[in-house]
Amino acid sequence: MKIQGWLFLLCGLFFAAVTVGYWFWTKAENGVGEPVGTTAMAISVGFAFMIGYYLMFTARRIGEQPEDNKQADISDGAGEIGFFSPHSWWPLFVCLAAAFAFAGFVIGFWMFLIGVFMVIMAMIGFVFQYYRGNFSH
Repeated sequence: MKIQGWLFLLCGLFFAAVTVGYWFWTKAENGVGEPVGTTAMAISVGFAFMIGYYLMFTARRIGEQPEDNKQADISDGAGEIGFFSPHSWWPLFVCLAAAFAFAGFVIGFWMFLIGVFMVIMAMIGFVFQYYRGNFSH
């Protein structure tokens, strides 16, 4: 994971240099600078550094991975990665409830509150879907 961490940190440095250059270039045209593009590019710098830091921090905790070893084979990375739900409908319900809640910003606060309740219920169902019923472990 160190390779990925360094990649994101170097991308963050590149984005920082481009952001400074963009700010100076737009400042030369109107004397003020273009705030929206500069802010968006500065956020990309922050995101790249945040992901790079997380990957470097995690690499320090879990040790060397097969992708960090230049002499590793493809089979060194084989094994169980994790559990992924093959048949869950809950992500659809979470998204529909979130869309309902966000529409509540436009229509009315009452709809937003109903949507927040729906999101909470859908998230509870999503988290606990394998604790009851046919697929419980």
